[in-house]
Amino acid sequence: MLVQRIISALVGIPLIVVAAWFGGIPFVLLIGLIIVLGLMEMNELLTKLGLKPSLWLALAGGLIMTAGSFLYKDGYPGPTITIILFMYLIATVALYPRFSLLDSAGTVMGTLYVGLLNYFYLLRMMPDGWIWLIFTLTATWATDTAAYFVGKLFGRRRIAPALSPKKTLEGAVGGLAGSILVAAIFTVIYPFLPVSKVLLLGLCLGVAALVGDLLESAFKRQAGVKDSSDLIPGHGGILDRIDSMLFTAPLVYYFVILFIKS
Repeated sequence: MLVQRIISALVGIPLIVVAAWFGGIPFVLLIGLIIVLGLMEMNELLTKLGLKPSLWLALAGGLIMTAGSFLYKDGYPGPTITIILFMYLIATVALYPRFSLLDSAGTVMGTLYVGLLNYFYLLRMMPDGWIWLIFTLTATWATDTAAYFVGKLFGRRRIAPALSPKKTLEGAVGGLAGSILVAAIFTVIYPFLPVSKVLLLGLCLGVAALVGDLLESAFKRQAGVKDSSDLIPGHGGILDRIDSMLFTAPLVYYFVILFIKS
């Protein structure tokens, strides 16, 4: 399992870094592809929960959000949310009773949840975006990796047994230490960054990564599955890999805008 994880990471991480380096269309296309795959997995999870979500509506909504992120230059493309909401409500009326209000609500939730990945593109496009994008990726990976190994070696007290029995308090503390360590390293590499604010961001990112991981565990627990899919050898599905990032990317984006760039 560990060997498969390492091989998958060696293949996937360089692809993400190269696309992020170029930014623009290559990066937005990669994000769009990941969102499509993530929405397909989310559709399966919602189906297992007894809902009848619309995959085509979800895909349309996710790609509208991605297109809005690419075209809208003044922050998060809020108008796209209104477009998606009206599109789903109209579909609820047109397709009722085959597509109920609960089905529509589940589709909206899944679309907006997976669509949070677009914040990576928004991060890349902001001033010093390359720095903040790499910070988000490395700090999130460090949080997950440190939490995994510390929890495996020293984990005793379970932090959320109803959601994820393997998550421990010791692992969570190790994850926070990993994110803060990455933040400290970035303040050394980039001396112009405000040390106290970046360290605080590292701490907040570690908490956000943990919450994001637990939220996806809640989806899987209710759906009765171990992984969102078996797409990535050793890792499970797309959602299993991006669950933490769906929380950390928006956090970093708004933290930088509100407390560092202002």
